[in-house]
Amino acid sequence: MAINLTKGQKIDLRKTSGESLTNFCVGVNWGAIETKGGFLGLGKKVTNIDLDLSCIMIDEQNNICDHLYSPLYRVEVLQQFGLPKGKLVSVDNALKHTGDDLQGDTGGDDGLDNEIITVDLTRINPNVSQIFFFLNNAGREDFSQIPYSKIRMYEGTPTRVNSVFASYNVSAEGQYAGKQSIIMGKLYKRNGEWKFSAIGDPTEDVFLGQTIKRIVQSYL
Repeated sequence: MAINLTKGQKIDLRKTSGESLTNFCVGVNWGAIETKGGFLGLGKKVTNIDLDLSCIMIDEQNNICDHLYSPLYRVEVLQQFGLPKGKLVSVDNALKHTGDDLQGDTGGDDGLDNEIITVDLTRINPNVSQIFFFLNNAGREDFSQIPYSKIRMYEGTPTRVNSVFASYNVSAEGQYAGKQSIIMGKLYKRNGEWKFSAIGDPTEDVFLGQTIKRIVQSYL
């Protein structure tokens, strides 16, 4: 049975069989905003939501040593934060991003995640000690308007869910009004073993560079 995480909860990556979870997907799901519209309110207006799942890898010296975020981010803006161009595969080939979803689900949750990072813990550079996962909204809507968003860890592939290990729901709530990004959670190494912490902190950051700066300054 999947673990339903709460804010601040930390878990071991150990399955009920006793084996460690080493190959899995970290997926984020969200819905488009659908409202009534048109003549007599009989139609439906759909507002696409472009969220961006990203992650940064932190080494044992608390420095950023690698990253995965959209290659569509403008290089000149990234340079203002001292960040390199976006990419979808980590240097050690242990993490791979499926790429941008520019819309979100329409007509309800389709059961698959919109953006996914596959993780192979056996291939991660031994110097990596933390991996932070976070969401930024490329549009103007804030997280209190988005129907649902959740992060989950599961065994399978980006197009097939075999077994959900843990999930953390971040549904549309009033507390997210004015918030444009969410620091979702982190994988971290403790005594040689990988664990996961559900962070779930919303921020006002309007750009990925601000979120990364916040993580480095306040979460290491």
